Amino acid sequence: MSRSITASTARLEARISKQLHDTLKRAAALQNRTVTDFVITAVQEAAESVIEQAEVIKLSLADQRTFPEALLPPLKATPALERAFARHRELVNH
Repeated sequence: MSRSITASTARLEARISKQLHDTLKRAAALQNRTVTDFVITAVQEAAESVIEQAEVIKLSLADQRTFPEALLPPLKATPALERAFARHRELVNH
């Protein structure tokens, strides 16, 4: 038995000026694409960019290092580390 796969689609209509339509046709032709394909691609890229800007937090490298430290509780020094710090203080201060 053969099954056909049908993609779900929706229709979008917009009234645009003749000048914008001419611009879209020219841009699409420059990329050897249909106006529909050109518009769908441009609109999808713009929508994804807007969503990313709204939902994604971008941190500098310094902030990337600081952020987890701010969330995690400070580590407790082990007895061996305490002894090492004490020995270091003795050596440096004397």
